[in-house]
Amino acid sequence: MNWKEWLQNFDENLFINIHEIGTNELLDPFMLLLRNALTWVPLYLFVLIYLIKYRRNKALFFLIGTLITFAIADYGSASILKPLFQRVRPCYNEDLEGHLRRLIDCGGRYSFPSSHASNHFALAAFWFWSFRYMGIRNWYWVWIWAFLIGYAQVYVGKHYPLDIVGGAIFGLIVGFLISRLFIWWNESGISSFRKHPHPDALS
Repeated sequence: MNWKEWLQNFDENLFINIHEIGTNELLDPFMLLLRNALTWVPLYLFVLIYLIKYRRNKALFFLIGTLITFAIADYGSASILKPLFQRVRPCYNEDLEGHLRRLIDCGGRYSFPSSHASNHFALAAFWFWSFRYMGIRNWYWVWIWAFLIGYAQVYVGKHYPLDIVGGAIFGLIVGFLISRLFIWWNESGISSFRKHPHPDALS
């Protein structure tokens, strides 16, 4: 058995254990809510309102950074990495048919990496490091938020655990890099220049 086969077997066994041991009908509605985009609209509004209240001068560029982070993570995971790896979702794997609890439609055929995990870990990373730069250091909860959304993807049968790990790693890289861009933008004085241009620039 080569390392790829070992990794596939490990991932499938972990997936089976989660579906046979780590699931409960009482948790089903909660897990479905976790992966529903509309569930998090109030959270996004809270983040925006919080930023406007405490760091109004950086709100616009933070919002732009958030949108860029999400766009890169979503496009990169769904349109580049999934077609590249072409890993079939567990809900299409006939060998797992008797083990998984399929709570939703299977959707697209490929699963690695999870776009849900990529997107939300990217947002968590961008928010966490950007807020730390702005002196707000109590946003550790974003990592739990991203993890729960990733776990919900395994729970409903759409992803293997390593799909979530791969998505999380990709998202972390994207979010970290865009947070560096956000910090550079503020440190470079470009944002201040746009608000208060030098008189010579107006002549």
